[in-house]
Amino acid sequence: MDSSTNSLDDVSADGSTDYPDRSSSMEVRLQAQEDEITLLKSSLADALRRIRMHDQLLPLLKQQLIAVNPSAARVLNQVCYSDGFTSGRKLSSSSANDGIYHAATAARVRRNSEKLANPERQRKRLDKKAASSANLLTRSPSLESRAKELIASAGSPGSRRGTYSQEQSIKMFIRGRPITMYVPSNIQNYDNLKMELPSERLELDWVYGYRGRDCRANLFFLPSGEAVYFIACVIVLYHIKNRMQRHYRKHTDSVRCLAVHPDNVRVASGQTAGVDKDGKPMQACVHIWDSATLVTLQQIGLGTFQRGVGMGSLAFSIVDSGTFLCVIDDSNEHILSVWDCTKGTKHAEIKTTNEAVFDVNFSPSDSNNIITCGKSHVYFWTLSAGQFTKKQGIFGKYKKPKFIHCFVFSLTGDVLTGDSEGNILPWAKSAADTKTLGKGAKETYQIVRPIKAHEGSVFTLCTLKCGALLSGGGKDRKIIRWSADLAPERECEIPEKFGAVRTVAVVDDEGLLVGTTRNAILRGSFSDGFVAIVQGHLDEMWGLATHPSQSIFLTCSHDRQVCLWNTEEHNLDWCITLEEYGLCAGFCPSGSVVSVGLSTGRWVVLDLVTKEVISESIDGNEQLSVMRYSPDGRFLAVGSHDNFIYIYSVTESGRRYSRFGRCNGHSSFITHLDWSKDSCYIVSNSGDYEILYWDIAGGCKLLRNRFESKDREWASFTCVLGFHVIGVWLEGSDGTDINALCRSHNEKVVAVADDFCKVHLFQYPCPKPKAPSHKYEGHGSHVTNVCFTHNDSHLLSIGGKDTCILQWKVTGSGVGESRETLASASSTSTSSPEPPAS
Repeated sequence: MDSSTNSLDDVSADGSTDYPDRSSSMEVRLQAQEDEITLLKSSLADALRRIRMHDQLLPLLKQQLIAVNPSAARVLNQVCYSDGFTSGRKLSSSSANDGIYHAATAARVRRNSEKLANPERQRKRLDKKAASSANLLTRSPSLESRAKELIASAGSPGSRRGTYSQEQSIKMFIRGRPITMYVPSNIQNYDNLKMELPSERLELDWVYGYRGRDCRANLFFLPSGEAVYFIACVIVLYHIKNRMQRHYRKHTDSVRCLAVHPDNVRVASGQTAGVDKDGKPMQACVHIWDSATLVTLQQIGLGTFQRGVGMGSLAFSIVDSGTFLCVIDDSNEHILSVWDCTKGTKHAEIKTTNEAVFDVNFSPSDSNNIITCGKSHVYFWTLSAGQFTKKQGIFGKYKKPKFIHCFVFSLTGDVLTGDSEGNILPWAKSAADTKTLGKGAKETYQIVRPIKAHEGSVFTLCTLKCGALLSGGGKDRKIIRWSADLAPERECEIPEKFGAVRTVAVVDDEGLLVGTTRNAILRGSFSDGFVAIVQGHLDEMWGLATHPSQSIFLTCSHDRQVCLWNTEEHNLDWCITLEEYGLCAGFCPSGSVVSVGLSTGRWVVLDLVTKEVISESIDGNEQLSVMRYSPDGRFLAVGSHDNFIYIYSVTESGRRYSRFGRCNGHSSFITHLDWSKDSCYIVSNSGDYEILYWDIAGGCKLLRNRFESKDREWASFTCVLGFHVIGVWLEGSDGTDINALCRSHNEKVVAVADDFCKVHLFQYPCPKPKAPSHKYEGHGSHVTNVCFTHNDSHLLSIGGKDTCILQWKVTGSGVGESRETLASASSTSTSSPEPPAS
């Protein structure tokens, strides 16, 4: 506990000054080189596999030609031996080892057969290819189909045996690698397919989580009965008594600070700048908005704040009824600026310090006096005629703390600071020391007397109307109430599992809200203790799974926690901590157990009722990426980063597992996989953009002829590469832009999680490029996973670093066809008006 708390202190203090250095840039370059090596390996493996296929195909084609028409065989020989490449060489098994010869021969067969079949099409195809981009999609007959065309053209005009149907395929390029996908038989004319927006839409229904790990002063209680806090790009207004949420969603990147106006209605919120999908910096700003209507009243400083607004760096003036707003940006100089809230104009600005700044506020008696604190400093600023003057707090004989985390004003106007040494320091203005410093000496701010308040840091201070003071500790996790003369009166300790006290908000004379460093919000009092009303993960999330028949879902994160959530009650049912962190999960069709894949190649099966591990196994020593049960529940497929898919037989409703086989054929790590509806086949994607098909019932065999799988029906569709989801890829995508996708159970829409903080909703299928979609914002980091609930009433999306879970309500035509519980709690959430989503 000590070490974790100390690390939290360091994160809180130094997070805003953690910039890329030489070592991090080298790591980025190294990762890029590793990615290129992986791609080259996969391309080589693909080329060798194609050579083997051509070696096997050419003799068969020759036999077919001879059987149909001897003249066709002569045409094929002319094609194969033209241009003097290998004069006198014959097609025979003895040349099977000559890979270069066969590769060139196969290519020559393909080119010449195209010319024989349709010279005009070949010319147009070459022209189109020359003008194509890196993400080009091309449609062309398969090699086998072209050979059939060659047979037909060589046969007699009246011969029916020489007539074959032309099978179409689509070729898509990602990072220069061609990916071939075959058109299903039920699509007669691919060119005439129209891609339209789905009639279904998403509405933000609930937000799970709170950002307390690295932010401060971000929890307030309004007279409306709502707690105001933020996570990712969403500001949540949670009515505690009615258990309803409203959401302010006008921010375009992660929110980092909050301030409530003296009227307790208006709210100011600042965000980080961030970058767009092309890596260009975006403009940060501060929004002033009405908490009753969720309408934006003023947008301040658009493009002014470098890298965004700092954490805890917003405050309204008090004595003049909130006329001014002070802001500290996140630049190296941490520029302090004062703005007119009504006009949105800048009044003054000044560079404060190169050190981290944690808190800023106006004096309650004079809007021209502003105080800032941070790493090893307390500054007292005076604003006069648009110019700032600064006086530094003098520690004198007292030890200077490493961090000054927070400060408040007492009823007498004195400044009280809380620091990393666990002290509360009262500051007072002292007369000029002319005896020591001479006639030019000026008045200073000095410590009156230090008060040892907590073991570890003092993260928050809060004053009460009666003049009493509340302090929240880090290491000791205590909340202490102090009298007006700073004598301790009462104290309590929050449970260890919730972490340290990050911030405190007063509800009434007894009630308090407490934000913690483990991303929880607690409600309670000194006499009754505290319980959690908001909880969330602490680190990056990737694992997400929804129950096959109940309104619950499971998440797993790098914080080693596995959490089960209820979509109707909007709460956390249970949470356990594993020895290693989880990356993927899947529910057994019986619904009684769930399997979780871990970072070390180990996977465990948990009982949903007892939360006990009822089975565990290990496959390889690399992380697992997919856990997927077959629809009939007889098999479990485990996708690993060691390039294998491990298949297990499942008995006793998911409580007993035995190894059935292993799928070996991918040349890179497994990313996604799906089962067929008959539970006999699997389709899988890998990190080098391969699409492979497997016959599980036949012994986990790789299906060499992918054309045979074009009409197979899949029980789920989570593979990001496939004919039915070509349209989800943007032009110029590098293959990692889409992290996950999920088809609804009614097979009408597909949701996509991308690397640019957005959730998309496409129609299904969407087999043509540039398909339109509804786009939804809210996450402040890459969206790592999406999943529909069992009845398609809601969609869940999880963020990476933002540790946020968003629950979206699915609306639109056709939604009610398989919805039983849509009206359960869907009316309990409203959001700020949004711009057009598509």
